Amino acid sequence: MLSTSANPHIDPAELAHAQQVVHSISQSFEKKVVGQALLRETLLISLMTGGHVLLESVPGLAKTTAAQTLANSISALFHRIQCTPDLLPSDIVGTQIYDAAHGSFVTALGPVHANIVLLDEINRSSAKTQSAMLEAMAERQTTIGGQVYPLPSPFMVMATQNPIEQEGTYQLPEAQMDRFMLKDVLDYPSPAEEAEIIRRIDAGVFLAGATPSPVATLEQVVALQETAKKVYLDPSLVNYIVGLVYVTRHARDYIDPALAGLIEFGASPRASIAFTSAARALALLHGRDHVIPEDVKALAERVLRHRLILGFEAVAQNIRVETIISAIVDSVQTP
Repeated sequence: MLSTSANPHIDPAELAHAQQVVHSISQSFEKKVVGQALLRETLLISLMTGGHVLLESVPGLAKTTAAQTLANSISALFHRIQCTPDLLPSDIVGTQIYDAAHGSFVTALGPVHANIVLLDEINRSSAKTQSAMLEAMAERQTTIGGQVYPLPSPFMVMATQNPIEQEGTYQLPEAQMDRFMLKDVLDYPSPAEEAEIIRRIDAGVFLAGATPSPVATLEQVVALQETAKKVYLDPSLVNYIVGLVYVTRHARDYIDPALAGLIEFGASPRASIAFTSAARALALLHGRDHVIPEDVKALAERVLRHRLILGFEAVAQNIRVETIISAIVDSVQTP
């Protein structure tokens, strides 16, 4: 568990350097990804904390482009895995191959051995294949033939799922959903943003040879992660975070019973941990060495929307999980 009041102090030079690195990555991202400011913020938070992101949206909203652009901007190894029902765990983590020339088995590492891994349409892979990602996401390692292979650092998984096409899909189990630090739901671009996308296509921005040069190194990203851990989190904000998560488990005592009755299970302690790490990263993104309540509130939907388990009545009544999260945030006094 990260410390709070005992955090090391961030000196002004370290804070300024972190700001410069973040700003450079953001600018590089904006050169290829039009709009999607919240997505950019979410990916930067994930990068700075070593967390994983689940993205939900219809096709064509630049999820792959965003992941590829982020990887290019920091000189990271990027792999994209297209999930299908016939995808095997060994297709992700790797396998052992017999080398006839030497009469022995050699290990071929799978595409999960990269700095940034895009799992496209993760809900199209079987439960067995989905579970193969749990060890990689939680323990930063894979096991092939009884041998443990550590994953590179930094390591980040960005998984996507399509909400409008459910045929041939496998719903993610709650245990795996909980492994994702944040869940973002992307919306369509505005008309002005969509027109800008067309202009950039005509200008050749998205051609293979137009990839921007890296603006940061993996070592700088690791240093950025260490700086984020030093951001001060006041004990009153720790209590605020724990209070928000507590209400998800005892909602009937705090919010409208009609909304509370829709919650079957509240968030796990991983939600509190995610709030803590993500709030520190968000504060650093805004150039602060301390967390404020607004940082926590800004993250509430992204931290909780995939951790609240709602009953079928919520779907029947067309009540979105964000409505319930808003009621939970309003029920807890801001420090």
